[in-house]
Amino acid sequence: MALFSPSTGKGIALSLISLILLGLMPIISNLRAADVGALSFAFALSVWQVVFAAPLFVGELRNGTKGIFGLDLSRRERGRMILVALFTGTLFGLSTYLYVLGVEKAGAANAAIAIQAYPLFAILWESLFLKRRKTAVELALTTVLICSLYYLGTGGTFMMSGLSPWFLVSLGVPLLWSIAHVIIKEELSNTPITPAQVTFFRVAISTLFLLVILAVVVPAGIPLGVGAIFQTMSAIMGLVYFLELIVWFYAVRHIDVSLASSITTPWPALTMVLAVPFLGDDIAPYQVLALMIVVACIYGLTLASLRKGRVEPAAPEA
Repeated sequence: MALFSPSTGKGIALSLISLILLGLMPIISNLRAADVGALSFAFALSVWQVVFAAPLFVGELRNGTKGIFGLDLSRRERGRMILVALFTGTLFGLSTYLYVLGVEKAGAANAAIAIQAYPLFAILWESLFLKRRKTAVELALTTVLICSLYYLGTGGTFMMSGLSPWFLVSLGVPLLWSIAHVIIKEELSNTPITPAQVTFFRVAISTLFLLVILAVVVPAGIPLGVGAIFQTMSAIMGLVYFLELIVWFYAVRHIDVSLASSITTPWPALTMVLAVPFLGDDIAPYQVLALMIVVACIYGLTLASLRKGRVEPAAPEA
């Protein structure tokens, strides 16, 4: 008996909502108070994510949706799932910190475009672990995409000396996201775990990870983190990030990670538009050019995938 029936239409609609939320997040992050550091803000917004995720998580259980709790697991299977949750939660916690830091140091527009490297990493992991081979067209588009990101990272000069280390920090975000999302995609496809459960466990573990890092790395880190919780922007960021997570997990339950990420590709354009009035940023021509090339390449990769017949609704779970 099928536990879940994927719908390509729903997956695409949810991905479009995710696009809007993604475009807002860098702006909200950089609107935080100047005295709130990146690590403290990452921890505080994660706390708010737990606050927003908990009612949905508890509500599902009360309504009889057991999800992962309805499985009769062996000790080995239970141990594996715990390890997966701890590993992916840690990756997400670290990526949250790198996200806030990268947006602050590299700038909202640059960091937003850097995060568009996500499909590159997602395609890489899908090729390695899911054995999906690439065509000559896909390899060519991937090469152009990498070159355009390098062009952006060097400030439009193509000179290695101009490569911003903070741009590289921003690239760490899609790297970590892609590893965790591919793992979670398999869990969503092969177990009855719900997106609400995935989201709750993910943000809870991420918050604990960031709390430990804050306590170890920053002197008086815990008081700073607690103080950041009561900042308005941390609550708003936590809400928007939570909504993006839950929408994203529902989206990738319906369609491939690579397709969902391709649909959300234009979100840096929204960030660029909003960065001018809200952050007072100046958008350079090379940034617009880099974004256009990135978007074109990713859509080209999506079209190539469609022609190969790989981006299809997943079979219902048994």
